[in-house]
Amino acid sequence: MKALLEALPRRLCALQRRCSSAKAAATTSRIPNDGLGLDHFIAKSQAEQRHTRQAKIIPSLADSETYLSPEDYHGRGRKVKFMTYGCQMNVSDMEIVRSMLFANGYAETESKAQADVILLMTCSIREGAEEKIWKELKKIRSASKRQVVGVLGCMAERVRHTILEKAKKVDVVAGPDAYRDLPRLLAVAGTGRNAINVQLSLEETYANVNPVRTDPESKSAFVSIMRGCDNMCTYCVVPYTRGRERSRPISWILDEVRRLSDEGVKQVTLLGQNVNSYRDQSETSFHLATSSTSTVPGFRTVYKPKTGGLTFLTLLDKVSSIDPEMRIRFTSPHPKDFPLEVIHLIRERANICNQLHIPAQSGNDAVLEAMGRGYSRELYLNLIRDVRSVLPDVALTSDFIAGFCGETEEAHQDTLSLMREVQYSFCYVFPYSMRGKTRASRRLVDDVPEEVKQQRHEELATVFREGALAFNQKEINRERLVLIEEMGTKRSASAVSGRTDGGVKVIFENEPLPSEVDGSERALLPGDYVRVKVTGATSQTLSALPISRTTLGKYRSQKL
Repeated sequence: MKALLEALPRRLCALQRRCSSAKAAATTSRIPNDGLGLDHFIAKSQAEQRHTRQAKIIPSLADSETYLSPEDYHGRGRKVKFMTYGCQMNVSDMEIVRSMLFANGYAETESKAQADVILLMTCSIREGAEEKIWKELKKIRSASKRQVVGVLGCMAERVRHTILEKAKKVDVVAGPDAYRDLPRLLAVAGTGRNAINVQLSLEETYANVNPVRTDPESKSAFVSIMRGCDNMCTYCVVPYTRGRERSRPISWILDEVRRLSDEGVKQVTLLGQNVNSYRDQSETSFHLATSSTSTVPGFRTVYKPKTGGLTFLTLLDKVSSIDPEMRIRFTSPHPKDFPLEVIHLIRERANICNQLHIPAQSGNDAVLEAMGRGYSRELYLNLIRDVRSVLPDVALTSDFIAGFCGETEEAHQDTLSLMREVQYSFCYVFPYSMRGKTRASRRLVDDVPEEVKQQRHEELATVFREGALAFNQKEINRERLVLIEEMGTKRSASAVSGRTDGGVKVIFENEPLPSEVDGSERALLPGDYVRVKVTGATSQTLSALPISRTTLGKYRSQKL
């Protein structure tokens, strides 16, 4: 023991010499014969952390950072061109961005040439979606006018610094959780520097933001109820670009829907990456509101079952009670979160639309397992049968991926047979596109040739259209209630178009119609409910003869 204690100072001195040597070697890029010391790795880690923190906020700022005051964040009337790509969630996000910038003195322009700022809301779900953005950035870069260009949303989150390196004219990069920071980021860009904020949040839902709608005259609106996703499907980049699932407080959602009702909006679509797993736990009193999960028995999740709070069932109940004349839709859901209580509520409420989007993605068990979907073909079909037992007239829509990793021809045929068995009114079908950061990119092999993917994609589209045509042909000679959405069509300026309760588009000529309420007669306008008789069908639309103007409540009472 005495010998060890006497030797300890010598060993400490030796260790110090090694650390000093390693530090000097790191400085001069020479590695000593006995390897790098602990000091080197600590210093390197600290330097990397400083670089990462700086790059996430404003990567081009030097140590002599130019500090901006809140007054510098004001737009002072600068004109912004908003360009939106991708899903309905991106449309909703751009309405949030509008609200943020208008509140800070920016104005909107429809002209790219007149814009001082161009903001692109981007999508990363498929490679083709990103290619559109790169092409648009190339066009902007070739323009002579110097403008501040910002890339927002999922692509900004996914490729981050690559955008600044590859697209030389991009000045601002903001992820889906950084829109509150846009006034500051644009102010930094105004000094000639690049600005980036792609930090994801566990809390941001933009709960207290009143979105500025793209078309304030429209009778339809989107209302975001949640952000992010916890499902971790292996093909999907959403958990990495939009972060973990968190729900917007129910009180803010109800306030927004009431405001839209007061503005005359006749249709609201509730939006979320996994909308029917909504669960508001923002209030302490809600934590024990429900003690059970809302997952369909037999379906699996990759996360611990969620309990407590207010579920989607409660939200749908409260939203649909605000205005009985306002149609309620929701998208996009996951099959595992369709308890029968939700289906029964849809049957009971005349204004909750009789249309359900239930994404299948594949009809083969091995592919579903590789996708991490948490259910089998049998479980999915059991859910469809349960839904139709309560809603026999329901219109079902779905998503399918062609050529996922390891998909055989037999597996593809299983998907085609599932399509034929369910008979959807509409399907979104896409060839598989491997996305970086997804679980599939790390664990699976994209082994289906591109030409095979395209062929299978075309076959899926053909079979879905056959089913949609059969579904629509059953509508012929039936009476339906149509909510008018648009005036004029490509073929006829005097026509109008709208959708049935099941979401199928209907086209017919505009003519003065009597009201079933007060007997008055006038031509149709967006937001009118019209009783029609269906006269013809294609796989995409119905044609009809208008009968009368009515109300949703009156139509439902007569049907009952």
